[in-house]
Amino acid sequence: MTAHDTLFAGAASALLEGRLDDPFAFLGPHGEGAERVVRTFQPGAEAVAMIGPDGAVIADMEEVAPGMFVGPPGDQGRYRLRIAWPGGVVQEVEDAYSFGTVVGDLDLHLFAEGRHFDLARALGANLRVMDGVAGVAFAVWAPNAKRVSVVGDFNSWDGRRHPMRLRHGAGVWELFLPGLGVGERYKFEIAGAHGGLVQKADPLARQTEKPPETASVVAADPDFRWTDEDWMAERGARHGVDAPITIYEVHAGSWMAATGEQGGSLDWAGMADRLIPYVAEMGFTHVELLPIMEHPFGGSWGYQPLSQFAPSARFGTPEDFARFVDAAHRAGVGVILDWVPAHFPTDVHGLATFDGTHLYEHADPREGFHQDWNTLIYNLGRREVSGFLLASALWWLETFHIDGLRVDAVASMLYRDYSRKADEWVPNIYGGRENLESVAFLQHMNAVVAERCPGAMTIAEESTAWPGVTTPVPDGGLGFSYKWNMGWMHDSLQYIEHDPVHRRWHHDELSFSIVYAYSEKFVLPISHDEVVHGKGSLLGKMPGDDWRKRANLRAYLSFMWTHPGKKLLFMGCELGQPGEWNHDEPLPWGLLDNPDHAGIQRLVRDLNCVYGEEPALHARDSDPRGFTWIVGNDADNSVFTFARFGDGDAAPVVVMLNLTPEPRTGYCTGMPRVGFWKEIFNSDAELYGGSNMGNGGGVTAAEEPAHGQPASAVVTLPPLAAVVLRFEEVRS
Repeated sequence: MTAHDTLFAGAASALLEGRLDDPFAFLGPHGEGAERVVRTFQPGAEAVAMIGPDGAVIADMEEVAPGMFVGPPGDQGRYRLRIAWPGGVVQEVEDAYSFGTVVGDLDLHLFAEGRHFDLARALGANLRVMDGVAGVAFAVWAPNAKRVSVVGDFNSWDGRRHPMRLRHGAGVWELFLPGLGVGERYKFEIAGAHGGLVQKADPLARQTEKPPETASVVAADPDFRWTDEDWMAERGARHGVDAPITIYEVHAGSWMAATGEQGGSLDWAGMADRLIPYVAEMGFTHVELLPIMEHPFGGSWGYQPLSQFAPSARFGTPEDFARFVDAAHRAGVGVILDWVPAHFPTDVHGLATFDGTHLYEHADPREGFHQDWNTLIYNLGRREVSGFLLASALWWLETFHIDGLRVDAVASMLYRDYSRKADEWVPNIYGGRENLESVAFLQHMNAVVAERCPGAMTIAEESTAWPGVTTPVPDGGLGFSYKWNMGWMHDSLQYIEHDPVHRRWHHDELSFSIVYAYSEKFVLPISHDEVVHGKGSLLGKMPGDDWRKRANLRAYLSFMWTHPGKKLLFMGCELGQPGEWNHDEPLPWGLLDNPDHAGIQRLVRDLNCVYGEEPALHARDSDPRGFTWIVGNDADNSVFTFARFGDGDAAPVVVMLNLTPEPRTGYCTGMPRVGFWKEIFNSDAELYGGSNMGNGGGVTAAEEPAHGQPASAVVTLPPLAAVVLRFEEVRS
């Protein structure tokens, strides 16, 4: 074998074995003028020819080693390759190795610093025109891999065909494949740092195959024509602490079944037609979707996502999702997404040991493995990883006009010893349990979102007493807009589950939440987590017979809507769903044929209306001046009375709860003002399924001080019910 033959054989072996991290150093055109030669590696091809723009053959290429073809010396100008495959298949393609670099130096620098806020347009798969030729630019971070190739239908998923170039220093592999376009399926085949080949989905994929298939899909550049300019300009006012915010939490796959022969769940178009009008008609200001980022296992409800930039293909294309959001905004409904930066699943095609090393996750299982969920934990101390997640957050907010992100499992991010025994965690550099890297990430994320996405919300699911979750970052807080009030949820549900005869002994379980109601800016959540895993439905938690269960539920929801804090209710709770939620089944909409269940739905709609129309019930949700107890210690009667106040001339309201089945007539209570108080809401109304006991339209407060108030009134309290009274100076 000559030295020339040895060179080509060695190059072919290096390509196959992953020892050539820059295939451009050998493949494509090399040399100048008469010395110029073209090399291409097409393993399995029978023949390869160079052809000109007119399709005429410039030269047949010589196979100098298995799969290695070389064109004759000479500057032949622009060329394409005509490849003859076994079986008579002929393919004409541009030579991928005749094009320059894909990712700019500035992009690489920003990525390495964790500051590339538009990362999905630098890495991943992006439509590009290079040297006048249309194709797809691929780029992926895998710094420890020996070789990375693009594979797909276009090359028979053969990793030998399109090895990528490594950009040293950044650890990014790149390749431009001419002739490809929207809809191409692809993955990255990676020869790991310690051997072995694995095909990985693109971490930056903007579209995926429908599960259970796992390939990434080349997506079109986002060019959806939005019609929500007014909404985007005004949404900051809609999201402020003085605004009424009521959120309908939805699992997109089980809200309602699709009609027709195919069945299944609604797609984005179907949800735009059915879900959005329902949310608007019910008076909710926002719909919150359980994670719709692509996830392999439907039973995780989206909480184990693998594609942080791709809406799930279960419901349609990214453009379909954009149309859904646009439709919501036209209907006056905001869209919040659950977003999961705390952990990711271990699926082989995903992020786990991506390049043969623990790239996205911590190597030490004491830091990198969630025992509760059998998932991996992002290494937020690595700038490329934290930058990847930050870019994901911005992708949803900026590209899809999302109005807010509810960040899942924040508590698990903040504490290194979260759900771990003493010997199962690693202290921080100061010997403490706080996860300093996560704190820095959350602060940075919230600061960047506040700067780049005016009016957008971030909401923390945080179940501990970590201080300053909603305190601005410049003041030392985490910078979230709101925090889920898990304490309120736990205390109030614990109270309402007691039989009324025992509630006198647990009175403070319902009243205690006011002690911490203003420690953060809160959302009161009755979420999906409270109606699964054997916990029963919200209606099912209520004690007593059917009538008492429904009355208890109506009273509980009334307490929730009049308590300080924004509101979140999981789908189905407004129907009085008897059984707990099943993600494999649509909601039992047939319940609405029963007037008792229709009454609960009507109650929720009217509560949204009253909450939104009465500034006293929302304007000071996060201001202690907006609440005062009038009767907070009547444990013997299980009666609670409190007043809510708005700003300026807003009329105050008084809320009275009787949480026993005994009607209470002639109940004397203090009132903040002398005059007529109109009964604007009564959960015992007949149209809600109640006994229709009330106060004949209102009560008059006399100038007789009681309970620390300057006036008092005699009120009728229906059984297991809430009454809301609004002050009116003149009887209407």
